[in-house]
Amino acid sequence: MSVKTDVQGFDISKNSAVVIGCGGLGTNAAVHLAGAGVGRLLLVDYDTVEQRNLNRQFFYTGEDIGRPKCSLLAERLSAYAPDCGIECLEKKVSEFSFADGYDVIVAAVDNIETRKAVSDWCVKNKKPCVNGSINGFFGTAYLYIPGKTPDLEKAGCLNETGVKNRSPSVTAGIIGALEAKLAVDLFLGDFDSAGKLYILDGNEIRMLCVKE
Repeated sequence: MSVKTDVQGFDISKNSAVVIGCGGLGTNAAVHLAGAGVGRLLLVDYDTVEQRNLNRQFFYTGEDIGRPKCSLLAERLSAYAPDCGIECLEKKVSEFSFADGYDVIVAAVDNIETRKAVSDWCVKNKKPCVNGSINGFFGTAYLYIPGKTPDLEKAGCLNETGVKNRSPSVTAGIIGALEAKLAVDLFLGDFDSAGKLYILDGNEIRMLCVKE
C-alpha cells in the first residue's frame, strides 16, 4: 500500500489523465492530480511563460520567462510527485488521438476553439472530459461522461471562455482544484458529481444539474 493510499484512503495509481493547458487552471489541476497519486499524467501546451502569467501560475517564476511551460511543469511536478509518470507534449494541437490510452481529458484552456475541438473529439471517441473555465472571479467546472451525462455543449461550457490575464490566482486555484476533484471522482466510480455544472460567482458557489 502506498503512502498516499495510507493517508487518503484511496488509490488512483492505476489511473491516468491528460491535462491540456499548463496555465492557471492546468497547473492547479495537475498538481492536485499528482498529489492525489494518479499514475500517469500527460501535459499538453505550446506556450511559454510570460510576466503576466505569474500571478496565477505558481509553478513558474520570473527566471522562467520565455521558457516552455509544459516541460517546466513536468520537471517540477516530477520532483513533487516522483511516483507519477509525467510526460509532456509541447505543441499546438487540434486532434487528440494521443489521449487514447488515458482515462480522462482535463481541459484547462482559455480559448473557445480548443475547448470545442476537445469536446467534439471526446463525444466522437467516447472519452470522459473535465472542463474548466475562468473569467475574473467567475468560473465553472463540469464532468462529462459519455452515455451518462449531457456533453459540454449541452452544459453550456462552449458558450464561455476565459479572459486572458484578468483572472486572479484564487479563481484559478478553486476551479483548477475542482477539475482535479471531478477527475478523481471519475477514477473512483463516484458519478454523483457528473453532469452538474459547478459555478463560482464571486463569493458564491452554486451547482446546476444539466439535463438532456
